[in-house]
Amino acid sequence: MSIVVYIEHAEGKVKKTSLEAVSFANALASQTGEGDVVAVALGTIASEELTAVGKAGAAKVLHAGDDRLTAGVIQAHASAVAQAFQSVGAKTLVLAKSSLGDAVAARLAVKLGAGLVSNVVELPQTSGGYTVKRSIYTGKAFAQTEVTTENKILAIKKNAIDLKTDGADATVETFAVDIPESDFASKITSTDRATGEVLLPEADIVVSGGRGMKGPENWGMIEDLAKTLGAATGCSKPVSDIGWRPHHEHVGQTGVKVAPSLYVAVGISGAIQHLAGVNSSKCIVVINKDPEAPFFKAADYGIVGDAFEVVPKLTEALKAEL
Repeated sequence: MSIVVYIEHAEGKVKKTSLEAVSFANALASQTGEGDVVAVALGTIASEELTAVGKAGAAKVLHAGDDRLTAGVIQAHASAVAQAFQSVGAKTLVLAKSSLGDAVAARLAVKLGAGLVSNVVELPQTSGGYTVKRSIYTGKAFAQTEVTTENKILAIKKNAIDLKTDGADATVETFAVDIPESDFASKITSTDRATGEVLLPEADIVVSGGRGMKGPENWGMIEDLAKTLGAATGCSKPVSDIGWRPHHEHVGQTGVKVAPSLYVAVGISGAIQHLAGVNSSKCIVVINKDPEAPFFKAADYGIVGDAFEVVPKLTEALKAEL
């Protein structure tokens, strides 16, 4: 018996959130004695990238290399993962919470008759039952969820689990799947991907700007700070609405929800919709010249000052130290 982990990848690289899921599964296997961690990867990806999944805690990777699976067709992915799950006699499936992961997990719950818990933030309590702690209300509270089904699916919240990096290389095995053509009835005809050195959904550090930046011509200051920190850039909803920045950089309740280790907000007042998208960040730093800005109430650290004076000095100080 093993714990199975569904792996997501993009641009030929396994996503960090999936590696976090592997590390979670590794810790869970040690706690429950469920055996090794077996990762499942679908579509076209280099074998050396899959081998490296072992560093996060997987003993083996089952790879179904059918190129039709690369695009992430939801029903086909659910069928393939279900077959892998049953082939190894698993009782627990772990995956990262994501737009694709949510859709695949829901279908797998039906196929496997499994209890599904999303936004998981800790290893389950298994003494006297099976209780899972999960984040609710956009990170403002937690719920303890009891799972009573034999099969279980746990969707792990981004950045909630420490990533293991000291494991051995995983063994990669070809896995043959039998997927009906009906699972490919829906086809992804095109995909518009966000661009940038660091993509917002996967970033460990995010630097965002708001209307306090006064115009798109001043965004070089944000980009310079982000590059210095190795961060992704984001923005508030009003900034994307008026066209200063692309919509894929919009952070907030109706945009991209992020949970980085560090979130830096520059010239953003901190409307509740924006806070709902960032309040799972481990550390929030706010730079704003208005001492009454609501964002300061949510900040771990705050600087009251003109961003056009503070940010360049901060960037220069970081460059001197990093």
